[in-house]
Amino acid sequence: MNKLFTSLAVSVALLAAGPALAQQSQQQGPAQTEKSGYSNPAASGTQKTTYNDAELKKFVKAQSGINDIRDEYMKKIENADSQEKAQKLQMDANDKMVTVIEDSGLDIPTYNAIATAYNSEPSVRNRVDALM
Repeated sequence: MNKLFTSLAVSVALLAAGPALAQQSQQQGPAQTEKSGYSNPAASGTQKTTYNDAELKKFVKAQSGINDIRDEYMKKIENADSQEKAQKLQMDANDKMVTVIEDSGLDIPTYNAIATAYNSEPSVRNRVDALM
């Protein structure tokens, strides 16, 4: 379970960082202050925290793929010889994670909301753990 908790934290961080990293790499100069437009409804308290079993099963399926991608990319990112290379690897991992999540039948906000609920709501955590 500790591995899942760590994996969820890394996955959410990578998914949340992806749009910001993409924007940062496209910026023309430091004066640009536009936001990426990404928001996490679960973190702001505006997302539901009750999910049906079908949604949670999709989350578990997605999380399995996310774990594989995380395992593949974490060492590559840690061993990158430049920040630019690390950011590119992180963006590649993020793209793969998005594909895995969408292929599981979830959208990114729902996946992130369930991940946040898993970390903050014992009832969601218990249901997800029971499905694993």
